[in-house]
Amino acid sequence: MTTTLTGLGARKAAVLLVQLGKQRAASVLSHLGENEVEAITAEIARLDSISASESSAVMTEFRDMMTAREHIARGGLAFAQQVLEQSLGSERAAEIIERLNAAAVQMPFQFLRQADPAQLRSFIVDEHPQVIALVLAHMTPDKASLLLSGLPPEQQAQVAHRIAVMDRTSPDIVRTVESTLERKLSSMLQPQDMSRVGGLDPLVNIINCSDRATERQIVEGLEALDSTLADEVKSRMFMFEDIVNLDDRSMQQVLRQVETSSLALALKGVATPVRDKVTTNLSSRAAETLIDDIELLGPVRLTQVEEAQQAVIRTIRQLEERGEIMVRRGGDVDFVE
Repeated sequence: MTTTLTGLGARKAAVLLVQLGKQRAASVLSHLGENEVEAITAEIARLDSISASESSAVMTEFRDMMTAREHIARGGLAFAQQVLEQSLGSERAAEIIERLNAAAVQMPFQFLRQADPAQLRSFIVDEHPQVIALVLAHMTPDKASLLLSGLPPEQQAQVAHRIAVMDRTSPDIVRTVESTLERKLSSMLQPQDMSRVGGLDPLVNIINCSDRATERQIVEGLEALDSTLADEVKSRMFMFEDIVNLDDRSMQQVLRQVETSSLALALKGVATPVRDKVTTNLSSRAAETLIDDIELLGPVRLTQVEEAQQAVIRTIRQLEERGEIMVRRGGDVDFVE
C-alpha cells in the first residue's frame, strides 16, 4: 500500500490520508520513509478544504493502482496491463502502470551500501566537496564516518558543512553523479538500499560515529566556516536523555552548576531512568525537594522544557570543554578507568 500511496504524489497522498482518519493515517505514515512523511505531512498542513470531486478522484485513482498491483502480483506486468486496458482503456491503463513503475524506482546511490569506505575514499577524494557530501549523505552514518575521517582535515570541514546545509538537490544532478560513480565503482560494488539524505541529523550521526580526534577536527573546521551552524551541530551531539551515560562524579559536577528550578523544568515529563540518574546523585532531601518541585510545576509548554534541557546541555558542554568531566559518546574507546 505504501508504494501505491507514494505513487500518487504528495498532495493526493495527503488527501487520501485525511480521508482515512487520524489513527489509520498515522499507521500508514509509520511505514513510510522520513522524506516521504515530511513531504506528505507538509501537504496535509497546507490543505484547506477538499472538494468532493477531488476526494472522489483521489480515492478512485488509489483504488485503480491497488487493483493494478494485485493483477501484477497475480500474473505479472503484462497481464495487469491487459486487464486494465479491458476495464479502463489503454490510455488510462498505461498511466496507472507508469505511476506504479515510477513509485517502484530505486532511490539513488543504492550501490554504496557494500562499498569499502577505504576504496570509495580513494575514488572520490579528488572530487568536489559537494559531490563527496552528496555521496556521504546517502551512506549509513557508520560508513560515512569512516570515509569522512580519512579525508584531510580541511576537506572534512568543507564536506561536513555542505552536508549540513544540503536541502534539495536536482534529480538530474543526483542521477549524473550516481551514474558517474557507478561506472567508476562497478567492478567492486553491488546495488544496496538507500540511506538517509543530507541535513543536520545525518551529519550529527556521522560525527557521533567518528573517533574523538575526527570529531574535534570537524567541529573546529565548522566553527571556522560557519559558527552558527557549528553551535547547532554541537547542541545536537549530546541529547538531554544522554545524561544517563554520564558517570556519577560527572553528573554531580553538572548538578552543582544547575539551579533546582531549571532542573525541575528540564526533568518534566522525562523517562524514569533519566529522572533517576539525577535524583540518585542528589542527597535524599534534595531529591525529595526536586521531585516535589517537578510535581508542583503542573502543565508546562514543551518549548520551556526543551529550553531548560538545552541549558543543562550547555553546562555539560562547558564542563567537558574545560576538562572537568568526561562525556561518553558512541565509539569512545579512549577511556581508562
